[in-house]
Amino acid sequence: MNQLTRELLDAPGPFLLEPDAVLTPTGLADGYAVVVADGSFRAVGPAEEVRRAHPHLAGVRLSGHLLMPGFVDAHHHLTQSFGSALAFGEPSEIFRRVWVPLEGALDEESAYTAAKLAALEALRGGFTTVADAGTRAAVDVDVVAEAARDAGIRCVLGLVCNDADPGQDAADASGGAGGAVLARAERHLARYAGDPLVHPSLAVSIPEAASSATLRHVARLAAEAGATVQIHVNEHLAGVERSLLRHGLRPLEHLHHIGALGPHLLAAHATLLTPRELTLLADTGSAVSYNPVASAWKGNAVAPALAMAERGIRFGLGTDGTRGDGFRLAEAAEFAQRIAYGLATGDSSCGAGWTWLEHGTRGGADAVGLRARTGTVAEGLAADFLLVDVTNPELALSWDLPWELVRRGNRDQITAVFVDGRMRMWRGLPTGWDGPALVRRAADLARASVARAPITRAHPTSAAARERSLAP
Repeated sequence: MNQLTRELLDAPGPFLLEPDAVLTPTGLADGYAVVVADGSFRAVGPAEEVRRAHPHLAGVRLSGHLLMPGFVDAHHHLTQSFGSALAFGEPSEIFRRVWVPLEGALDEESAYTAAKLAALEALRGGFTTVADAGTRAAVDVDVVAEAARDAGIRCVLGLVCNDADPGQDAADASGGAGGAVLARAERHLARYAGDPLVHPSLAVSIPEAASSATLRHVARLAAEAGATVQIHVNEHLAGVERSLLRHGLRPLEHLHHIGALGPHLLAAHATLLTPRELTLLADTGSAVSYNPVASAWKGNAVAPALAMAERGIRFGLGTDGTRGDGFRLAEAAEFAQRIAYGLATGDSSCGAGWTWLEHGTRGGADAVGLRARTGTVAEGLAADFLLVDVTNPELALSWDLPWELVRRGNRDQITAVFVDGRMRMWRGLPTGWDGPALVRRAADLARASVARAPITRAHPTSAAARERSLAP
């Protein structure tokens, strides 16, 4: 697409867009068109029918392009973007030694910049929605909301509702710390009502970080508000064992015992699940964020996502802040299932490609509580979508485009990213603001933040490790 096309798409609209194909809930539709107006899809269907129903709109021909839903990142930590390789090669539960100290060193400017940097990477990678699991920086969470709005990304914004230190008994939620937490939670849920891009959510870092009463009441508040409560659950062996010692129950079993499971729950990771726990998820309608790259980089296991799909368990795909490329996330989702489960059973398909596109878009929107708002190219939903160039060497000779997108797609094939009907990214650069300037400022702030954070690493940098390996 040329500069003239970009100028047309960067206008206020409405638009009648005519790509080569549209990825719909039922599959690839050749010769389809869409109408975008006031932030939503107003029409989706065969191009001739759409043109006839909207004769006042001049069609914008998008030759060589696929129009598809934007990816939904079902699990992110926006204010951890300054950490990057600090977590590489580290053993599990790095949140204790890296992320909590790093976020604790952020001030308002650095928290805003870190969150906007993460949003920039996400948009570049085709994510139109991110679910932020809550910052532990000592700033108003609206700093993160402002960064998301300014970047132009849709954000499910978690507020951390911890009221205990892991390993210690917490105050009852009827008063003390728990009561204050619940009051903050109620204000947070009301604060963003009606916001076009920011959707409030509650969060507890891990079940150990809140009293049973607080967990129960936070879940109730989220359910009553139609919001999600995000909790890291059954991610690491150490956490499972601590729960068994404290409660005689695994973390997910404990949440069920206190009445915290349900459609409002978004369980992050859920890598260590027994058959009974899979049944609990299915029976309660709880959702999971399947984070395959996080499992590979610092986890103890890979979530049984294919088993979840077979049982009808709701789940989306999450990056956990690892890397912001929706196509590479979908590929990792399929690859991890094949390595962890498919090879041992002779399953050469492991979801047949479409499973991971589905759960990276519509399934992800459902998991984060936005199924009625986004995740699908369908009339009435928010116009959150990508224009993907399918003329490149990786995709032009495709025999099965959904499979190709999963295994050969990547962010440099994305020509444009739209959120809420507005173009937010063009060929890897944001529209309306200076992305490279943000990156330069982030580099300066990151150095200062890391220098003052009491981070503890188990392993040296790669350069130091190489020197050590070559030492006599």
